[in-house]
Amino acid sequence: MDCVVYRSKLKDLTYLYIKKEDDFSQVPDTLINMLGALEQVMFLELHPKKKLAQVEVLDLIHHLKEAGWYLQIPDRNELPKQLLKF
Repeated sequence: MDCVVYRSKLKDLTYLYIKKEDDFSQVPDTLINMLGALEQVMFLELHPKKKLAQVEVLDLIHHLKEAGWYLQIPDRNELPKQLLKF
């Protein structure tokens, strides 16, 4: 399975994974509005043995098949301390 990763320019360290380039038809409008402008950052070919830093690949594949998208948000415990002051 292939997917495309977009970075939110509004929300630091937040990434949206979708199945097809520029096809946001399955992503809720409220989420798109919350993320603001999106910048394509990566194209991934997913397979069960692929290692990803922030998400288990099988979970990602499942979410993409079921919902058509996956949102990666930063773990609060891993954020730099200066970002937590807001």
